[in-house]
Amino acid sequence: MGRNLQNGARLRPVDLARGHGLSTQAIRNYEDAGILPAADRTLHGYRTYTPLHAQALRAFLALVPGHGHRTATSIMQAVNRGATEDALRLIDESHAQLLDDRRTLQAVEAALRDLAPVPQERGDTFVGPLARRLGIRPATLRKWERAGLVRPRRDPQTGYRIYSAADVRDARLAHQLRRGGYLLEQIAPLIAQVHSAGGVAPLESTLRDWHARLSARSRAMLTGAAALDAYLDCRPAPPGDEPGTRSP
Repeated sequence: MGRNLQNGARLRPVDLARGHGLSTQAIRNYEDAGILPAADRTLHGYRTYTPLHAQALRAFLALVPGHGHRTATSIMQAVNRGATEDALRLIDESHAQLLDDRRTLQAVEAALRDLAPVPQERGDTFVGPLARRLGIRPATLRKWERAGLVRPRRDPQTGYRIYSAADVRDARLAHQLRRGGYLLEQIAPLIAQVHSAGGVAPLESTLRDWHARLSARSRAMLTGAAALDAYLDCRPAPPGDEPGTRSP
């Protein structure tokens, strides 16, 4: 391991809190949750921290923007109990989720690009022809209808479902998003946004914001990784891992 800060200058909870805009209670809560290593106690029972605790706090606060509070907490808990491999696995899972989110965004963009404006003519069709056009089963279209993705009207004489040009557009969008891995409950709000925006063009700003959020999250993960690496380098070596103690 690297530098050992465990025996550095003693810090009070307020000393840690002030430097990060936190309350002293938050520092105590972080320790109780395992985000910070256990603190030493004075004869009177007061907590005392070291620069190692300050490094742990910096690592946690840096991890939160990229991984979220829950995962960042789990990462720090794993590190502090000596389960570094578990912590690294959690980080890998966050990166995998970020990659999945990028792929989902690409699928959404591809789906929106492929959607032509709704034509002025009626363009009505029935469930069978539309299902064949999309390469899906009619039962799938009925399932999408129950989920609110498409809302065909009914022929008053026959009761058959009639899909307008706008319904066909919605079905095509749903089909491509499903192929991109979107769940039905994720697709419905997007289609509702297409309706409220009056088309797909106004969604470009939403997609730009989505890109910006993913990029910010990616950068935050880099920042968190650097802070966690610094903390790992400062932690004392686990028992049996000190120089000269390993078995040949």
